[in-house]
Amino acid sequence: MALPQVKQDATEARLTALTMPEGGCLGSARDEALRRLRAMGLPSRRDEYWKYTRPDTLVSPDAARAAVFHNDETPMFGAFDRLRIVFVDGVFDAEASDDLTMEGVRIDRLEDICCKDIHWAKDLYGVLEARGQKPVERPLAALNTAYATDGVAIHVTGKLSKPISLSYVHKDEASDAILHHVIRVESGAEATILENGPAASRFNKCIEIDIADGGTLHHVRAQGRDHERRAATHMFTRLGRESVYKSFTLTVNGVLTRNEQVIELTGDDAVAHVAGACVGDGDFHHDDTVFITHDAVNCESRQVFKKVLRNGATGVFQGKILVKEGAQKTDGYQISQSLLLDGDSQFLAKPELEIYADDVACSHGSTSGAIDDTALFYLRSRGVPEKKATDMLTLAFLAEAVQEVEDRAIAEDIVTRLQGWLDRRS
Repeated sequence: MALPQVKQDATEARLTALTMPEGGCLGSARDEALRRLRAMGLPSRRDEYWKYTRPDTLVSPDAARAAVFHNDETPMFGAFDRLRIVFVDGVFDAEASDDLTMEGVRIDRLEDICCKDIHWAKDLYGVLEARGQKPVERPLAALNTAYATDGVAIHVTGKLSKPISLSYVHKDEASDAILHHVIRVESGAEATILENGPAASRFNKCIEIDIADGGTLHHVRAQGRDHERRAATHMFTRLGRESVYKSFTLTVNGVLTRNEQVIELTGDDAVAHVAGACVGDGDFHHDDTVFITHDAVNCESRQVFKKVLRNGATGVFQGKILVKEGAQKTDGYQISQSLLLDGDSQFLAKPELEIYADDVACSHGSTSGAIDDTALFYLRSRGVPEKKATDMLTLAFLAEAVQEVEDRAIAEDIVTRLQGWLDRRS
């Protein structure tokens, strides 16, 4: 089917504003991604999975300006011992970063990979992104694979002594960053990846994660407080036998954020948990789109997403569990809920199950509502002020998502940040 002319024109206008990095060993992957992108075109509101989110500012040739947010708070994860890798407006900052050597892992910059004819990341770069284009097209991810200018390749071969922290700093009000990371976790290896910061005025990020049999990866992300920023992120994850993947995202600001997670459980007894806690105020639009495919026996997946919205903020959740034929004893759980703190905000949800096996336990649920009047009355009747009672109930609402964070210290820090957001908006 021919691409509509209006979509073709919009795609070419965006591509004209970009320059593809020189190929190296990634050249063929970039060329193939560009071919995919031109075949599908950039997204529009007519596309099924974009009907709740306007992609205009994500696909326009020029990024809208976004003011840089300044505050005196300790940066997210700043209290934890970690290996820091810093990007400023999408460019690696060697001086601000730590030494990239640590036992059990090898870290290379994308720029260095492109200068080598042979590298392990060559067999992974763009591969999981391409697999993730079916059955739902994800053109912004293809754009990323073709035009990413920086990023890192992380090869985990042991159990790391501390997390690897990817910190994204926003300094230029007109910055337009495209980053692509590749992560490979070998059999028996274990790592924690932390991400924090607004990154740029407009941010397009893609992470491809391949977890071998028995490997474990924990991922915790906080998407910076620069409110005028816009971001589209993709994470493509493939799990082997008895492997574990757990991902959590905290979002407290941002005029437009679209986070996509595409997960394949390809080995028996694999576990994948993806969760998010989001609090939005005013001109805030936050979209979580998740697609989990069960293609092996006795696998477990969980999707837990909670959004607190006020003053006209909008939350979106699109989550699907696909259980393929033969994927018996699948345990799939999906919950998406919103807490609307006023009558002007809205939550748009599209939960889906598609099952081709008969021995499964899959469920999904989605609710939207206000603070429970009975619970609020109970707390107030015991002397708790209304503002404090509302905050307590809000944090309790978000708790199920935050509990997906494996590290208790990090989870407690997240709760503290959420409490701070509530205090600032009292």
